[in-house]
Amino acid sequence: MAADQKLVKMKDQVYKDPRPKEFFDRYHARARNEKPNWVYELVRMATSLYAYTFLRARSIGSHNIPQSGPVILAPNHFSFMDHFLCGAFTRRKLRFMAKSQLFSPPMVYIYSPGGVFPVRRGVRDEEVFITAETILEDGGVVCMYCEGGRSRSGVLADSAKPGIGRLALTSGATIVPVAIHGSAKVRNWKRLQFPKITVQFGEPFRYEAVPDTDRSQHQAVADEVFTEIRALYGRLDTEGADAVAATVRAERRARRRTPAAV
Repeated sequence: MAADQKLVKMKDQVYKDPRPKEFFDRYHARARNEKPNWVYELVRMATSLYAYTFLRARSIGSHNIPQSGPVILAPNHFSFMDHFLCGAFTRRKLRFMAKSQLFSPPMVYIYSPGGVFPVRRGVRDEEVFITAETILEDGGVVCMYCEGGRSRSGVLADSAKPGIGRLALTSGATIVPVAIHGSAKVRNWKRLQFPKITVQFGEPFRYEAVPDTDRSQHQAVADEVFTEIRALYGRLDTEGADAVAATVRAERRARRRTPAAV
């Protein structure tokens, strides 16, 4: 596709981390027992300034993020900036999972104190779910990508990974679908090309917590969440951010004028 050819080529991915599971236990322990410290706010300020200045980032529907209680933010994933773009539009401290290969100097000194926890790709990593569930039980916000990893083609993946469905069903947390539009071209910064980014937060919803679930149930829920993301992204792609923002504002005003049912 012509659009894909305009993207700077990403580095080849390394899926399996040779380090043993036990190496990452300390990072999971920190994420479960400690809140993000001042490093989170410092990184948030720096990356938000970059996003607002160079990427002309804007948000639509950030009011859809609950101000308290357990929340799963579910964005699409094109760029390393997606974590920071989600965090730029809420004062709640988001907790991210990142591939374990990033937990090496110097990034580990930012990621771990900033509340990020590792996921070991290519293996069945139960620790990442224990950590995410612990954060949600404590009323936190976990950001988890439906597609698993970054899209390398610059378009949405064909299907979702089941992980987010599992987390939604085991936790019963509120889910906020998120469409990040334009971030695929963030990697073109070396060509001094800075895309305009729009982050739309959709209507929140949730599933009742279910104690025993299987992979087919996880996949079904993940597909439903991804359908919401696709719908948000599709509107941004076809109608444009200005039109979508105007519609969202009008719908919000209409709801405010409608008296609540007694």
